[in-house]
Amino acid sequence: MNALTAPSLAPLQSVLSPAGPAAAGIASVSWMLFVGAAIIFAGVMGLLAWAVARRSARPVQPMRWILGGGVVFPLAVLATLFVYSHWRTPGWLVQPPPGALIVGITAHMWWWEVRYRDPASGQDITLANELHLPLGRPVWLGLNSPDVIHSFWVPALAGKVDMVPGRVNHLLVEASEAGVYRGQCAEFCGEQHARMALHVVARPPAEFDAWLAAQARPAAAPAGPDAPLLALGRQAFVAQRCNACHTVRGVAGEGRLGPDLTHVGSRLYLGAGTLRNQEGAMAQWVAHTQAVKPGARMPSSSDMDAATLQALAAWLEQLQ
Repeated sequence: MNALTAPSLAPLQSVLSPAGPAAAGIASVSWMLFVGAAIIFAGVMGLLAWAVARRSARPVQPMRWILGGGVVFPLAVLATLFVYSHWRTPGWLVQPPPGALIVGITAHMWWWEVRYRDPASGQDITLANELHLPLGRPVWLGLNSPDVIHSFWVPALAGKVDMVPGRVNHLLVEASEAGVYRGQCAEFCGEQHARMALHVVARPPAEFDAWLAAQARPAAAPAGPDAPLLALGRQAFVAQRCNACHTVRGVAGEGRLGPDLTHVGSRLYLGAGTLRNQEGAMAQWVAHTQAVKPGARMPSSSDMDAATLQALAAWLEQLQ
């Protein structure tokens, strides 16, 4: 089992566990808000206790409290927060910084299409529901949507950015710690909005380069002792018309309605974070898609015979 797929590796999804400079700035502002709110709460409770203890003393002067507590104090607090948050917020960049990795992300209902540029051939490398980053290198994300408004949000790496049909928005992220981080669509986008997760894998630059080179290669031909079974699975992929929606480079078609499956076996999850990619998950997803993720654009293949399903699932699982 790959180290990245180890069961003990739980994806992080918290703004209070920053793994990059942008998220660290947001976390510092969050902590300032928490501490400031606690101080204000303690002060208000102290004033309440003081007022109760002195209720029989001379009357309170309302105008003084209205001006002090309702005007001067809020203005001072909000002005301080504005200056601090502005200082901690990264400046908007019109274009990517030198040396940045450029990645295109398209949000669909309800999955993520991720596109890299192959440094060797210049061709696009397309995968789904996973974003891989090299440590310490800025990554310039181009964010768009072809259907409804979605929102890209990986709390441990950066703030959220809306993905609006007809527009391309940008977000600069950088990972400073290796690990797996969970992102989520943060704008309600329909029935399966809650099951539209994106996992971000941050790894050392050398490992990232090797991973990207592997992703650029077409699907490997069936080999080894299971080659006959895998060959049947490959045939089933075409016979069942899976290639009408999905692409497997080097096998058949250019289906673009669904995720590119050329290296689907190497991914951490299936169905945009719905199922952990482990033994038996592929067959469950193919046969019972609508039971696992109701409303997904992929129909269930519950009428497929067991032998064909086993061969198809085995072939997809070995697409590493």
